[in-house]
Amino acid sequence: MPKLLFFFLRMMKSWQAFLLKLKGKTADDIHQERIVSGKAWDEFCDNLKAAGAALGMPGAPRDAFNQAEGIRYLSRLTRGGLEAFIEYSDPSFPVLRRTAHETIKLGADNPDNYYFNAQVSGKYEYRLSGKRNTVHYFGLFTQNGNYGTTGGMAPCAVLEHNDILYEEDGSFEVILSRERKGKNWLKIEKTTSMLMVRQTFNDRFAETPAEIRIENLDGRKAPENISPAMLDEGLTTASMFVGGAALLFSRWANGFREHANKLPLFDPKKSNDAGGDASIIYYHSYWKLAKEEALLIEVMPPGCDSWNFQLNNYWMESLDYRYFTICINKASAKYEPDGSVKVIVAHSDPGMPNWINTCGHYEGTMLWRWYRLKPGVLAPEPQCRVIPLRHPQ
Repeated sequence: MPKLLFFFLRMMKSWQAFLLKLKGKTADDIHQERIVSGKAWDEFCDNLKAAGAALGMPGAPRDAFNQAEGIRYLSRLTRGGLEAFIEYSDPSFPVLRRTAHETIKLGADNPDNYYFNAQVSGKYEYRLSGKRNTVHYFGLFTQNGNYGTTGGMAPCAVLEHNDILYEEDGSFEVILSRERKGKNWLKIEKTTSMLMVRQTFNDRFAETPAEIRIENLDGRKAPENISPAMLDEGLTTASMFVGGAALLFSRWANGFREHANKLPLFDPKKSNDAGGDASIIYYHSYWKLAKEEALLIEVMPPGCDSWNFQLNNYWMESLDYRYFTICINKASAKYEPDGSVKVIVAHSDPGMPNWINTCGHYEGTMLWRWYRLKPGVLAPEPQCRVIPLRHPQ
């Protein structure tokens, strides 16, 4: 459905460009007319209304609680879209900002991650500078496209913390350019639109995230004034982001219902196209438990840099990790004598280690990740079974 929608959007834009040429008008002329007439705002509101179709897609829970979370989800996507494509949309003067966090969530956002994004462009060259600090992992990723464009998101380049050359005090610089430059280089291409910074904690309460800044190397010290074109295009992209992300992840969640209470391997191509990390193996699925049921997950962790498991609502938002234990990782887990791990998802404390709290939900999505497997190591599929909550084994 999104691909078909984007096909028609491409056709519509081509047709509009042809009509403009016939009328002797420029794209800037049209943007100005749309802003002055209010059409840009009207279409933005219409697109937001259309995004609400995700709430009624097949498989979506229709009870008041889950629908309320769904509406809040759309409002969060709207806030995130406006920040990304209006407030911080200028690739000539990029700003690193947290895109997914405690109150903006999408696509099974990782509670162990500290996400930064910046809008960039292959027209410019940039310098990242900062300090390593104590966070367990950080990686720099350039992406072509975004959720609101016709091609989705596709990986461009990766530079991980172990591959960066640091100064004695832990500081570093990275050049983003189309041609190799500098001691540390991260490639961008003509179609690159986003820089993503992922930082992963073993203990987010004890570790300090890396300090990272970005600047355009053309020397400018301030952003330009907003233009009608920037605002018009920003409103369109923001609303397409809301609709595109909501529809994409609603389709995923509905598909996961086919293997509820199991954790099969997720297609790596799908995760990469949605902005996932190619060095991570994902096990997306669905969970559904009655009041007196729990889900027991058992696995022998392989040799890997780290792993984690998290619980989400139906809309693929991580549950509220500020106040509840809804995720577990390699460092926080308690292990069996043989090195295996048991994780239990339950509505109340079952008196077992590694309890994941459902936070009043009775269904939703879930995700297990293996990070950066050691060479030659195979990824095991976590084994799941539903057990009585009162008598866990």
